[in-house]
Amino acid sequence: MLVPVTDIARPRRSARPTMKDVAARAGVGLKTVSRVVNGEPGVTADTERRVRDAITALGFRRNDSARVLRKGTTASVGLVLEDLADPFYAPLNRAVEEVARAHGALLVNGSSAEDPDRERELALALCARRVDGLIVVPTGDDHRYLAPEMAAGIATVFVDRPAGRLDADAVLSDSFGGARDGVAHLVAHGHRRIGYIGDRPHIHTAAERERGYRAAMAAAGLPVPAAWVSAGPTDPDRVRAETERLLAGPEPVTALFTGNNRVTVTVLRLLAARPRPVALVGFDDLELADLLSPGVTVVAQDAARLGRTAAELLFGRLAGADGPARRVELPTRLIVRGSGERPPAD
Repeated sequence: MLVPVTDIARPRRSARPTMKDVAARAGVGLKTVSRVVNGEPGVTADTERRVRDAITALGFRRNDSARVLRKGTTASVGLVLEDLADPFYAPLNRAVEEVARAHGALLVNGSSAEDPDRERELALALCARRVDGLIVVPTGDDHRYLAPEMAAGIATVFVDRPAGRLDADAVLSDSFGGARDGVAHLVAHGHRRIGYIGDRPHIHTAAERERGYRAAMAAAGLPVPAAWVSAGPTDPDRVRAETERLLAGPEPVTALFTGNNRVTVTVLRLLAARPRPVALVGFDDLELADLLSPGVTVVAQDAARLGRTAAELLFGRLAGADGPARRVELPTRLIVRGSGERPPAD
């Protein structure tokens, strides 16, 4: 026999303990409990101990809703990343979280999945939940939608790439200088035919890295035929096809410079199956890159420093720092491991 759902006894959820419950158990007034909970002075050590014992016994947790209504702040910040699955963003996320925690704030993050519409939706959803500040790794090229939020007091810092069509703080890596140094390293090891495979050209970092590639080639007096440059989506099928094209023909390139870690991984898989060695320098470091044979020479960004610098800039703004929008550019580092030091095969 089936029992109607309405006849099934359900356990009653006990009410969450309140400050009034804590006050009654500790034998103090509500104001005293409030002072202890919020870390305010004016409470003796013995009284504070009784209140904290009552909090522990009852399992009391502060309800921050009242705090939001009273102070207009949530002690939370939002972080919009491009792709949570990308290893590059893990240390950046962790660094932001650590700075937020040091300031007593909660970090709420999400991924735009490289979709400008999803980025906008996520950023505005965080604003609607009244975060105090935002850190955004931008995917889109028009961020004017955040201008009203910033005018309303939501501090906003862009990281890895600058905002599009919006004057805002930004913390970046030196993509141009890093790419120039990586390609110059290949030139110094005898290469004259160097191919470039990068991300979509409308992305700021991709454009800067291609510009750095071209600058290094020009400084060495080397031509850059259009066929040596491949910019577009980083999906493996495209990158694999473009790599094979660059390495084919009577005069293939003898070295490759790859514009980010996703491109580098695909290229490494293809090169592993080729008997003829090809020199490679990649932008972004890779996990286990030093354990391959040869190790992968890379232009490394300091993702943790990017996140930490962006978060410190954000909390500086929240603390009242004013002035024009700041642009902080952090240096990159060439890590030599072997793949970029191979001489030309011909």
